[in-house]
Amino acid sequence: MRCVGLLLFTLLIGRVAKALDNGLALKPIMGWLHWVRFMCNVDCDADPDNCISERLFMQMADVMAQEGWRDAGYDYVCIDDCWPSRQRDASGRLQADPGRFPGGIKKLADYVHSKGLKLGIYSDVGANTCAGYPGSLGHYETDAQTFADWGVDLLKFDGCNMKRTLIPEGYRNMSKALNATGSSIVYSCEWPLYEWAFHKPNYTAISETCNQWRNYADVYDSWSSVKSIAEWTALHQDIVVPSAGPGGWNDPDMLVIGNFGLSHDQQETQMALWALMAAPLIMSNDLRSMCPRSKALLQNRRIIAINQDPLGRQGYRTATLGSFEVWERPLSNNIMAIAVRNKEEIGGPQKLPITKVPGWKMCDFLCNVTQILPKFNELGIQRQHTTLAVAVNPSGVVLLTIQPILD
Repeated sequence: MRCVGLLLFTLLIGRVAKALDNGLALKPIMGWLHWVRFMCNVDCDADPDNCISERLFMQMADVMAQEGWRDAGYDYVCIDDCWPSRQRDASGRLQADPGRFPGGIKKLADYVHSKGLKLGIYSDVGANTCAGYPGSLGHYETDAQTFADWGVDLLKFDGCNMKRTLIPEGYRNMSKALNATGSSIVYSCEWPLYEWAFHKPNYTAISETCNQWRNYADVYDSWSSVKSIAEWTALHQDIVVPSAGPGGWNDPDMLVIGNFGLSHDQQETQMALWALMAAPLIMSNDLRSMCPRSKALLQNRRIIAINQDPLGRQGYRTATLGSFEVWERPLSNNIMAIAVRNKEEIGGPQKLPITKVPGWKMCDFLCNVTQILPKFNELGIQRQHTTLAVAVNPSGVVLLTIQPILD
């Protein structure tokens, strides 16, 4: 058995870094982003239903308002790369591609807001975006004011096409420019992602600059991708976990639930781990044709409540036990959320006694145990030396909460 002790102590004494003080993202944000599912599809003549256009984002806003997504907490509709015109306008301002966004971003923002939702947009700290569209280098103040004038509520700021040594300054400058507008714009950074290849990023500076930040590679619609992100996070948790809390969050990238690459057990695993990591819950899928089972998972209020817990502590991996690994997250009201993941990808379900979970030590006498995944089940009051064991499918997860009974 391999457990984490020092990190637990670090978390118990409190958060290390100070968050960006703009009053935003006090809980991990939730919403939808186009990239994994729709990528840089700009051919609206051949594929009008799936190209990056105002029509796509209006349709997603409609579905989010009508089919329970907004009510579950998913309230950001986010545009990724490939939205702008190839050229700035005569005043040096970014402009949307006129063929795909004939009404412009202001009209789209107004439409999204009319549905009780918020609009996110994308730009880059460098001269060009990753897909080659105009970036914000040399235009930080202009672009920040443009986004504010349009009514944008979130900026995803990428890090392509920028000298490595200038990346921290660029991210800080855009943060200052956004704050100077007086508008409430969540700042989603990719600063550490572009520094890890060279040195350990300064998470104190990052958390004072950004509301959320990407650390590792882009997520793909595949189980190997989801696994690699979880593993990277666990291997670096002593560095990244203390930086997270209300106002600033580690972002392991998008939820790919409801697409093509994950089995349902694997979808449950991503949802559970992202909830315990206090990750922004940003889906990238086609909400217009969502599998009912995937939709129910993404809208599961008990899982969302773990993600949105007001204590604001990020969970982390506390043990590896043979083919199992255990992730735990302290919640408010003296509750612990626990994810038991079976890393095997062969055979059938395997059982782990709950007494082997490190967090079970909090049950000095009695604990109330609730299973949330793979199906809800009140497991009731358990004694400290219970024989209760959880059965976990290959590549699947069992998500629990436990709460000591003190009286």
